[in-house]
Amino acid sequence: MDNPGPGPIVSGMKHDSDILIAGGGLNGPVLALALARAGLSVTLVDAAGPAKGDAFDGRAYAIAAGSRRMLARLGLWGRLASDAQEMTEIKVTDGRAGEGPAPWWLHFDSAEIEDGPMGHMVEDRHLRAALAKALAEAEGVTLRAPARVVAQAVEPGGVEVTLDAGEKLRAALLVGCDGRASGTAARAGIRRQERGYDQSAITCAVDHELPHRGVAHQFFMPGGPLAILPLRENRCSIVWSERSARAETLAALDDADFLDALRPAFGDFLGEIRLEGGRGLFPLGLSLAERFTAARLALVGDAAHGLHPVAGQGLNAGLRDVAALAQVLSEARRRGEDPGAGPVLDRYARWRRFDVATLALTTDLTTRLFSNDRPGLRLARDLGLGAINAVAPLRRAMIREAAGLTGDLPELMR
Repeated sequence: MDNPGPGPIVSGMKHDSDILIAGGGLNGPVLALALARAGLSVTLVDAAGPAKGDAFDGRAYAIAAGSRRMLARLGLWGRLASDAQEMTEIKVTDGRAGEGPAPWWLHFDSAEIEDGPMGHMVEDRHLRAALAKALAEAEGVTLRAPARVVAQAVEPGGVEVTLDAGEKLRAALLVGCDGRASGTAARAGIRRQERGYDQSAITCAVDHELPHRGVAHQFFMPGGPLAILPLRENRCSIVWSERSARAETLAALDDADFLDALRPAFGDFLGEIRLEGGRGLFPLGLSLAERFTAARLALVGDAAHGLHPVAGQGLNAGLRDVAALAQVLSEARRRGEDPGAGPVLDRYARWRRFDVATLALTTDLTTRLFSNDRPGLRLARDLGLGAINAVAPLRRAMIREAAGLTGDLPELMR
């Protein structure tokens, strides 16, 4: 729904809206809804436009329990619950394809905590459709789509952006939600620290004979981890990380040959499998923006941090950014502060920096520790998994961490 009126005037600059968001993937729309809920006017610039069609394409996301709380507070979970699959258990194993897992492994069970399932799997098509409907109904949100920000300039009291069609928009704050190759960050002179893993992820989905019972599996192999994540009915989402050259070879196979290559790693615990939907191939690496904020600018999600999917926390980390920024800006509004002022943005940067750095370090170390076949290291990590599994308090703490229920949680996730 269009903004009901012109935006405020701060330091002499008339704004079309309080906040302008560049990027309409997943984080951008959720941020728009959270800010509108807090009484701020928002313009969302989306290059892709509204979600198209409802065909299953294999893409899905792990929504941690903390993120689910946030989606519920924003009125989105009611649109998603019937299509979401609970993750009641996570089993983490190490080994080689065709040889089965090592004897020591890690088992997370939602029954050990009081907050319900650790998370849910939600297909991309359902999440985007729910966001599109919520945006269409939201008061205070103006959508520009398909459109792209091609230029930005900080001016006294605000920021002005230019869209690809030539339209100029003004706001107190610009938020970049435009991914790892963020043009918003680049135009602001924010550099990135990047590290490659020589790995690429193949994403797809499989139907299977036997029920998965809501159990997610993470199988670490020398070339990279294989994640088997439960979807509705007898279907699982697959994220198969391999050395880049091998991943490219696998991605180029026809369906029958690809399944023949997948089966030794997947195993037969769910019976016969067959491909459902398409396949994707994505290079993997660590990418961190050196700063999360600049003058009249904040970065959210992959624009601020791109992580290895080994812990399934990429989207959840972005949603934490959204919840934290929404809270900071909401509190600034209540105090009568300029939402784009440096001290306001500093609060957001301080809040998110440590959490993101810790998560980046954890995913980086895990990837490097498990993506090899050194005998001594294999034994040490397998014993480590077994030791963690045997210590109940440590295991429960890790379950809560995986569920997104630890740390300095924003209000939307409490």
